[in-house]
Amino acid sequence: MPRSAVAVLLLFASARPAPAQTPYRVTWWDAASVGTAGVIAVLPVALKLPHGLPSCAPCDPASLPGIDRAGLHTFSRGASTASTVLLAGVVGVAGFAGLHDRDPAQARGNAAVLLNSLAWTQAATEWLKVAVHRNRPILYTTDAAAAASQPESRQSFPSGHASVAFAAATCYLAMARREQLPHRGRTAALLYAGATAVAALRVAGGKHFPTDVIGGAVLGSAIGWLVARVHGTVP
Repeated sequence: MPRSAVAVLLLFASARPAPAQTPYRVTWWDAASVGTAGVIAVLPVALKLPHGLPSCAPCDPASLPGIDRAGLHTFSRGASTASTVLLAGVVGVAGFAGLHDRDPAQARGNAAVLLNSLAWTQAATEWLKVAVHRNRPILYTTDAAAAASQPESRQSFPSGHASVAFAAATCYLAMARREQLPHRGRTAALLYAGATAVAALRVAGGKHFPTDVIGGAVLGSAIGWLVARVHGTVP
């Protein structure tokens, strides 16, 4: 597990439990927020961004940081598929743990916070990919020519799988601490372990460099925490 994830987990686990609080408030703004984030997230795909061709195809591996050159040696289709399946599991567990056995008001509030966290993480990730337009690992291989015309081949940073997985884990942890949910420590550890595995599988699948998944983990954790924190202060 990355040190950043361990630090976040230890911070929440060691903090003094907050007194039980009222459920998160849910308004029509939550639906509008999730809908807006969804539209923002799909725009890059609809507009086929980024336009143009990559700066190189194939690119020189020597131009990469040492940590990222390690990501050029693993291109497993099975790992790529497994990362998507595991991501669904992480999000599913976060949702189940945050909603199961809650009263209706609490369940609605937790669902609104989790959905907002995931939606805005996805939106931020997609536009950051466009802004950075970093070449994916495949453009450093002999298959670069075939992949050069695909916009997706220049959307390596940050990893969307990693950002969403860590957003789900961190959002759950923030909600669990606020509401003193049962088994929050074990569930959070499981979620962070799953999110870390998702990130590792994206590298093993040849979809991202290590720095891509680290960036995604930081982005998702920040948004997951921020949404839960801000939502909790809305009167």
